Amino acid sequence: MTAGLEEGKSMSNTKLPPANSKLPDESKALNGKLIQIDHLVRIYKLGEVEVHALRGVSIEVTKGEFVAIMGASGSGKSTFMNILGCLDKPTKGTYILDNIDVGSLMRDELAFIRNKKIGFVFQGFNLLSRTTALENVELPLFYSSVTNKERKERSIEALRKVGLEDRIYHYPNQLSGGQQQRVAIARALVNDPSIVLADEPTGNLDSRTSVEVMEVFQKLNELGITIILVTHEPDIASFAKRHVVFRDGKIKSDKINANPRIAAEVLKTVPSIEEEDEA
Repeated sequence: MTAGLEEGKSMSNTKLPPANSKLPDESKALNGKLIQIDHLVRIYKLGEVEVHALRGVSIEVTKGEFVAIMGASGSGKSTFMNILGCLDKPTKGTYILDNIDVGSLMRDELAFIRNKKIGFVFQGFNLLSRTTALENVELPLFYSSVTNKERKERSIEALRKVGLEDRIYHYPNQLSGGQQQRVAIARALVNDPSIVLADEPTGNLDSRTSVEVMEVFQKLNELGITIILVTHEPDIASFAKRHVVFRDGKIKSDKINANPRIAAEVLKTVPSIEEEDEA
């Protein structure tokens, strides 16, 4: 999945939708349903061979949910997430995001949706090394019609949400791995997206830092932010409120996690790397 989402970073540089845009009035409601997917099919052609990556997937996600997407390699979860991120189109079926029929949009319209409605968080952070935390978070706003003052204010507020208001002028090499991922999360939040898509966001982090990042996601979710997270780690998925497991291009299971682990509580029992070394 990473390759597809990585590519999406450079494809979201659209300031405004085209003049003939079909984007609907955002004031219209979807009865609380942020995502509505119906019988989604994705078929790739490799020469004369057809690969059925998705085989009739249907799912709904309500605003404010925290969903973990799981599945083995080749299960279809990567294809599904690329379609969610407007980086790919289904062969058949419908995908409605925030009352917008994504499947009917043109390329420029899809880029606009990626920039305005979707925040991406990657396993590798993808921060610019020669720019400060604040400047990294500001980047998506350069493609929006906001003033310099508003861009800075919104970026500082995003960094405050992830607990880094005292690190805004630090460069990535002055930040720990967990702090760098927090900057990446702040960057995903700065455009006030409808959903945050997180691709293995703890994959490059140690155990304690992973829980710290999940604490950030849980706090953001408490603020009403919808989060869809891909992970192959059951321990990380246990912090989410809903588990969706893919197998062979279909949803194998879709269950509510009635008792998600609370990251803030788990942190009380997880030693730091220094403490483990001393032991």
